[in-house]
Amino acid sequence: MQSPIDPKSKIQNPKLSRVLVAIGGGIAAYKVCELISTLFKTGVEVRVILTRSAQQFITPLTVATLSRHQAYTDDDFWQPTYSRPLHIELGEWADVMVIAPLTANTLAKLAYGMADNLLTNTVLASTCPVLLAPAMNTDMWEQLSVQRNWQQLSIDSRYHGMNTASGLLACDRVGAGRMAEPPEILTYIQSLLHTQGKRDLIGKRVLVSAGGTREYLDPVRFIGNPSTGKMGLAIAQAALHRGARVTLVHTPANWQAPLGVQAIPVTSAEEMHHAMVEYLANADIIVMSAAVADVKPRDYSTEKLPKRSLPEALPLEPVPDIVARLAQLKQSHQILIGFAAQTGDIVNPALEKLQKKKLDAIVANPIDRADSGFGSDNNEAIFLDTQGRQVAIAPCSKLEMAHQLFDFLSSES
Repeated sequence: MQSPIDPKSKIQNPKLSRVLVAIGGGIAAYKVCELISTLFKTGVEVRVILTRSAQQFITPLTVATLSRHQAYTDDDFWQPTYSRPLHIELGEWADVMVIAPLTANTLAKLAYGMADNLLTNTVLASTCPVLLAPAMNTDMWEQLSVQRNWQQLSIDSRYHGMNTASGLLACDRVGAGRMAEPPEILTYIQSLLHTQGKRDLIGKRVLVSAGGTREYLDPVRFIGNPSTGKMGLAIAQAALHRGARVTLVHTPANWQAPLGVQAIPVTSAEEMHHAMVEYLANADIIVMSAAVADVKPRDYSTEKLPKRSLPEALPLEPVPDIVARLAQLKQSHQILIGFAAQTGDIVNPALEKLQKKKLDAIVANPIDRADSGFGSDNNEAIFLDTQGRQVAIAPCSKLEMAHQLFDFLSSES
């Protein structure tokens, strides 16, 4: 029987991330197949534990095929096949452990420190962060005993709980209890691999703006830009995963705000201005990553203008300078970070904006390089602050950059 650890692999790939996925007995188990497959495709080593109940929904062969490694069950746990106990090897091997779907039964066992199967023994034999993705019927989820167990785990720094979503459940009930979707679980795993479970933003409130504002001429035409809001989304995700309470003010986007984030949809610069000012007072960190228009059409038509009626020269007027207004209103304990999307030289314009707008820090990122900036899943940048620090961030995912931004802020003296 194959060992969970390949010593040669660990030597050859010392930075290869290792994720242990534990699958509980619930219909949402089928979704975990997508998670396992995606983890493998992103270069993560994956090992899988299935509880006895989980095998009623998916088979060890399925997850073994997707992870390219044998799946482990309680039958393996009770066999003297390894030189060291299986739960010890798996627990020491993992960088992050994920339990999805987390059932009410397993939740209760974890809350009381029980260890009566491979999954629960491995949890107690490990020290890595444990990500919990619960899934159950609404009435089960809302039981006082279940919520008590959930709150019990929330005070343990090892456990990172994902909120359940609301929707149509397998029992035909519409309500809370749906497991978070695989892409959202994957993003949380990536955060934990970066932070190693650190939650340095607990007790902090983070206010983020995202996306490109739209300044309409008529109901179908507007002045805008290519921003998709992915950078702001990544900042909100990173802050949430580090323990912050997050408010995300965002323009129209093809993504949804993460579970647990307060989302405030807006469209124009004026709407964003009002929202950011409204939520400013309660924020500790404000990240103005939205691409806000500089001007808007002076006149707006409530009906679509025929082509023949379009002006040859479009009269324009300025929109509110949101970041400058936030700088005027912010208190001494608040940190305000701006963004400067530039072509060519990115440092000098960013330094000028940092000083002129009275920011605490700024992210200068190029938008004229391949696979970076607007619309891309990746980015690169230079972080600058009022202490004169300049830190270059090599091309990476926007989520990774978001975490590096919070690392940068936390390292300020």
